[in-house]
Amino acid sequence: MSFKATHPPDTPLYPIREVSRLTGVNSVTLRAWERRYGLIRPQRTPKGHRLYAQNDITRIERILQWLNRGVPVSQVVDLLDQPETIEAPATDAGDWTSQRQQLQGIIEALDLPKLEAFYHQSLALYPLSIAIDELWQPVILTLEAKWAISPDPLVRRTLEAFLRSQVGIRLHYANQTTRGPLILLNAMPDDPGPLWVLMSALMASEQGYRVQMLDHSLPLEALPQAVARLHSSMVLLSSGQRESDRYIKHELPNAAKALNVPIGVCGEVARLRADDLRDGPLHLLGDDLPQAIARLRPLLRESGVL
Repeated sequence: MSFKATHPPDTPLYPIREVSRLTGVNSVTLRAWERRYGLIRPQRTPKGHRLYAQNDITRIERILQWLNRGVPVSQVVDLLDQPETIEAPATDAGDWTSQRQQLQGIIEALDLPKLEAFYHQSLALYPLSIAIDELWQPVILTLEAKWAISPDPLVRRTLEAFLRSQVGIRLHYANQTTRGPLILLNAMPDDPGPLWVLMSALMASEQGYRVQMLDHSLPLEALPQAVARLHSSMVLLSSGQRESDRYIKHELPNAAKALNVPIGVCGEVARLRADDLRDGPLHLLGDDLPQAIARLRPLLRESGVL
């Protein structure tokens, strides 16, 4: 069924930046939904700028509901004009499964042109939280489990280098345009590479934070000076490893007490060390990266930053 936007002349209209802020869907994704799938049809100004009415925003929210229920974006258009009470089709688990398998195969084949195309397509077609939750984080977890048994440093370093360049470009431009609090993002000492830091940085930047990313672990005793010199509002530590008992139970809590900004912990370490970190001075944000970054805002509000 085709969708054609018809808005009364007096309907309030919103530019794409405001719609992105209201819905959490970035402008690149909104354009992809329009051009590739015809999911939305905003009006245009004489100069070609997109303008969205409230029913467009409602439609975008319905798109997100279907995506969050596991419906592939290619199938959403057939569901949007159905009654609100319609049951979701059986989740095509094979869609995400096949995409994960495809991504893992591309990474392990060291096919950088395909990896770049896949990366940009995934971030264009899905909100970043869904792309990370359903695709990138599961693939990284699978690869790290595989590498723990059979290390493949070439594949790991190639993936790290690729993501470092892509995320770095994104951070560079985002940090220039956003006025959000600065997050100092640092890897923990046992993490063999910056994959978790890179994913966390990508998610934090998407949520409107400025991000200073350190993909090699900064000594804990250097954090107070780093926070002061970078004017950081908080420190976010990430790791895909369990980390040592001494670091988790003694060094990290002592470092948190010495700082005048909050320290958050995210990534697999937050799940593996939940019992050790739950009642201490650190803020346990969890291993689900979109949820972990979503927890920053109330934390910063509580600490008086927002």
